[in-house]
Amino acid sequence: KYMDEIRNPTPYRIFRIAEAMRAGVGVEKIHSLSKIDLWFLYKMRHIIELEEKMRRAKKLDRELILLAKKNGFSDLQIAVMRKSTEGEARALRLTFHITPFVKQIDTLAGEFPAKTNYLYMTYHGNAHDVLPGKKSIAVLGSGPYCIGSSVEFDWSSVQTLRSLKTHGHETIMINSNPETVSTDYDESDRLYFEELTFERVLDIHDFEKPKGVVLSMGGQIANNLALPLYENKVRVLGTSPQDIDRAEDRSAFSKLLDGLGVHQPPWVKLTTKSEAIRVSEKLGYPVLVRPSYVLSGAAMSVAFDKESLLKFLERARNVSDKYPVVISKFIENAREIEIDGVASRGKLVIYAITEHVENAGTHSGDATVVIPPQRTYVETIRRAKDITRKVVKALRISGPFNIQFLAKENHLQVIECNVRASRSFPFVSKACGYNFIEIATQALLGKEIKGEYRTLDLDYVVVKSPQFSYHRIKGADPLAHVEMASTGEVACFGDSYAEALLKAMLASGFRLPKKNILVSLGKEENKVKLLPSLRKLHALGFRLFATEHTADFLREEEVSCKKVYKIHTKKRPNVSDLLVKGALDLIINIPARALLRETNDGFIIRRKAVDLNIPLITNRQLAEAFIFALEEVGAKGLLTKNRDEYRKE
Repeated sequence: KYMDEIRNPTPYRIFRIAEAMRAGVGVEKIHSLSKIDLWFLYKMRHIIELEEKMRRAKKLDRELILLAKKNGFSDLQIAVMRKSTEGEARALRLTFHITPFVKQIDTLAGEFPAKTNYLYMTYHGNAHDVLPGKKSIAVLGSGPYCIGSSVEFDWSSVQTLRSLKTHGHETIMINSNPETVSTDYDESDRLYFEELTFERVLDIHDFEKPKGVVLSMGGQIANNLALPLYENKVRVLGTSPQDIDRAEDRSAFSKLLDGLGVHQPPWVKLTTKSEAIRVSEKLGYPVLVRPSYVLSGAAMSVAFDKESLLKFLERARNVSDKYPVVISKFIENAREIEIDGVASRGKLVIYAITEHVENAGTHSGDATVVIPPQRTYVETIRRAKDITRKVVKALRISGPFNIQFLAKENHLQVIECNVRASRSFPFVSKACGYNFIEIATQALLGKEIKGEYRTLDLDYVVVKSPQFSYHRIKGADPLAHVEMASTGEVACFGDSYAEALLKAMLASGFRLPKKNILVSLGKEENKVKLLPSLRKLHALGFRLFATEHTADFLREEEVSCKKVYKIHTKKRPNVSDLLVKGALDLIINIPARALLRETNDGFIIRRKAVDLNIPLITNRQLAEAFIFALEEVGAKGLLTKNRDEYRKE
């Protein structure tokens, strides 16, 4: 099998090459199949040979461990080869006094002696280029940019560095992304261009011996190191790693919520497919299925029936005691609200409540978000604050946190609590006019925080709109899902919700329609609930085109529209004709199962919209909000004002 994947590239090709080399396939043979340069293949073979040597060795001596470290083997890789643990591999390495050396990056290409705080660690050295710092505070960054962990976390890291300097502390930044602001030469006193792994962070800590480490600003990557670092005597500033673990461990957090009398969606952790089927039927479809590990980027899925559940479980072939899946009841037609805040010693200091425009089921990073809330009952907000205070106190939080809620008919359920800064911290800070990270840094340092913060009763509205890169990903379905897909976001201020929403959508690349709009609505509920909005579009003078069933429904309701046939029917007039002619200014395509990606006519319409750069809306709640905003703003147009003008008393 591996020969096919070597010949035909897949994401797993490099691993198949390793398999072939272990099986004795020659470099020349692999080169003839893959056309990969021989230089790289010989380097790979060297690594495979060293791996085999370490596996066969009766005992690891100093020379072999040093050779492995010089060739890039981590403690964890050595542990896997020797069937031990990362801690044991590290302890063995330290008994031989094998530690990396700190070196400066030569930013002057050897022309002059370089004095820079750009540092890295290597085993190819015999002396350090610098001496340990002066009892600094280390901040862990967010690592390489990727979907789910991007510039928002870097903003938090930078604000922390600046706040620490303001309070008189020298700083160390650990991050591996040269594109970030946190890795600019003047943002920290010392900068380590290093990966955010337990091994490397502990190596830097052992050398620098900082007063403390901040890991609540770099997102989930940094937060995952809380317990391992704590167990190795590293002083983590802010919330105790043990309490962070109570929030991260699904069972422990669920038990904590039960003890507080706080509701949560029912969930079960399972290790076999038969159990998954039985529990899903008991909970009632749809259910949210998430593996305990990420498989090919598919972290979560919504199963609407047994067939879609089995399809997901087939992708997650390794369901077992080692790789369980978590199945929870998916609450339909629920809204999602979030609280971003800062606490000090278990007491809430400042909070901001944001509301998703789309119903729950759209990832928080892909949702259109508004502050202050527009559709949430005052009683719901009060209860959300009350639950937040309980959770903050129970977890003894000191520093930033984020809690996500499901709200349906004034009934609140907690989805999760992240004891760290979330990706919406820069948004709420700029929207409310208070630097949440600056306040969080004070909490991390144990300082007393005073002040009254006005974050709910605002005289303006701010909306954050996501940006996507579907046009760069061939064949991707541009449909909001429980997995995050956005690659950016834009926030805009407005005197009203309508104004702020339109500004944000336009700023993210959306274009207002001029005349022709195609409407294709799956499921009767979508047709009925979107009917008042479609009446508004018609009243505003737009010409509506609709696919067969949608057109029949609209005509029954006396809404004028032109019927067009679906692409697969080949009848005329056809949706394909409109797309090719460039006759459409906007497409509203709401699939019957909005969270289930299927290859059908709807997919083709959505994909064509992206490929032909036609504005597209695929969510009913967003469509309603957009049409409402279009009607309200109307001929009045959008006002351009400086951000600070909105905050004037």
